[in-house]
Amino acid sequence: MDLVEVLPQRLHMLRFPIGQAYLWRDGEALTLIDSGHAGAAEAIEGAVRSLGLDPERLERIVLTHCHRDHVGAAEELAGRWGAEVLAHRLEAPVIRGELPVPEPVLLDWELPLYAHGLTVPQAPPTRVDREVEDGEVLPFGGGAVVVHAPGHTPGSIGIHLPEHGVLFAGDCIAGVGQVMLGVFNVDRAQAQASFRRLAALSPEVACLGHGDPLTKNTAATLRTAAAAEPVLP
Repeated sequence: MDLVEVLPQRLHMLRFPIGQAYLWRDGEALTLIDSGHAGAAEAIEGAVRSLGLDPERLERIVLTHCHRDHVGAAEELAGRWGAEVLAHRLEAPVIRGELPVPEPVLLDWELPLYAHGLTVPQAPPTRVDREVEDGEVLPFGGGAVVVHAPGHTPGSIGIHLPEHGVLFAGDCIAGVGQVMLGVFNVDRAQAQASFRRLAALSPEVACLGHGDPLTKNTAATLRTAAAAEPVLP
């Protein structure tokens, strides 16, 4: 796992072989956006300690969606430190293991990528302590706004920190090679609409589920990429 500083004293990316998570800091209070794969808890704890921070101060884990590379370590992390686990109400029963993970509608070129993604360990059933809705404001980052961004999965969310100009986009937006619509969507038209909605927030920093964070010309880059997506019926 790589630890990458995005904003000094505020935000770090935890990059795994597949996928990534983000650590947000309000003083000594910590929030994790996504949690990496099952078995990643030790590496995450080591990364937190390497920053001179106390993992006992992890207050919450916000899950952008139900896929195994995003939720896998959440149960173990929350169990260790008592962090609250949050997810959209449509995603919560999947994360808890009560419903199956929704199957994506794959394009031909996505098939080998999807097979590679399945090499990540399957996520265990994970508790969700709080089910969130679009527009809710969470108590970190000066007021973190939940943005329902369906399409990748029905309950995918972004998290927008207007005070800091930061957007956590989950897998709605990807940045591997180029900024583009994320892959493996259950509803591509919905995902495209969500991409346009997130781009309209005009963040200064966009933290993606796959690919490097965008830190320069971010708003313009997102608008251009979203506009390039064909509008589907």
